[in-house]
Amino acid sequence: MMVIERKSIITGQLNKMELKVTPQQMDRFYGGHELTQNIFPHLNSEEREFLISGMMPSEWDSTFN
Repeated sequence: MMVIERKSIITGQLNKMELKVTPQQMDRFYGGHELTQNIFPHLNSEEREFLISGMMPSEWDSTFN
């Protein structure tokens, strides 16, 4: 488990989420050459969205409801 920090693309707020990921997976993610769902097939869609956009599930719901 790692605590990941991402900046929300909507609010600019720094958000944190504890995810079951490895440093090697994060290196692949930051490399930008692979699809997020291929690197993290075990994460749910909300967790992958957090990695991509920095948005928390509640922020996503209030923005796109």
